[in-house]
Amino acid sequence: MKDFAPVADEIRSLVEEWESRLQAIPVAVLSDKTNSQNRTVKQILGHLVDSASNNLHRIVHLQYGASPLFFPDYAAHGNNDRWIAIQGYQSEDWSTIVQLWKWSNLHLAYVIGRVDKAKSGNQWIAGTGEFISLNDVIINYLPHLKLHLNQIAELL
Repeated sequence: MKDFAPVADEIRSLVEEWESRLQAIPVAVLSDKTNSQNRTVKQILGHLVDSASNNLHRIVHLQYGASPLFFPDYAAHGNNDRWIAIQGYQSEDWSTIVQLWKWSNLHLAYVIGRVDKAKSGNQWIAGTGEFISLNDVIINYLPHLKLHLNQIAELL
């Protein structure tokens, strides 16, 4: 059985550390500079909102659904870029995106702290056909979050 409290705690710490940093980013930097994926700061943070939302759904479904679970993989085959475009993060109000990111991650951390550890072996079938356990969904979220926050830091 895995204790997920450290993951939840670190998500909360990152939100606390980054909220004011994000709010202080100059407007010119938000929309003009792009990373290696050709995403602006607004689009990167929007992607992290989508990531929190999709992972929340995976974590919830994996605790009550049949295992292995088929659940759409928004990141496979470039769909995450479609999510970014369809939702229009590039033209969204920056403070709104920051607050969506903050509250999505705080809620995700709360849910992670409540996970039924007996379900941690339940599996999700990713868009690539790979089987990923609930345990791995939770553990892998943190490096993904840090990767994209570091991308934002590099653009500053």
